Amino acid sequence: MPDHTSEQNNHESNADFEPHQLHLHNQSQIEKRIASQEIRKLKAKSEKHHTIWFGLGMFGLIGWSVTIPAVAGALIGMWIDGRWPGQYSWSLMLLIGGMTLGCFNAWKWLNKEGKFD
Repeated sequence: MPDHTSEQNNHESNADFEPHQLHLHNQSQIEKRIASQEIRKLKAKSEKHHTIWFGLGMFGLIGWSVTIPAVAGALIGMWIDGRWPGQYSWSLMLLIGGMTLGCFNAWKWLNKEGKFD
């Protein structure tokens, strides 16, 4: 019998904690966060004119998206040329490859971000 009463006490103490209420509370917070993000995105999308700072930021972003792969390619090419000298310049080939990759990344990003409805 004592086991049965302790089981009832545990059941009564767990009555305050209902998992579905906790789930709904977390779900409500998630829904509020998603709604605020959606409102922010719609507001940014509806804003047709951009400031000079937006243009400068985009200019910098495009510059770095091309520069980083190009410099990385040149450095890797120099390392390969130093280790295994050959007839062809790996530095030049990987520099051009890095620039190509960077330009493709910049084009892809501009194409995605530049679409305004």
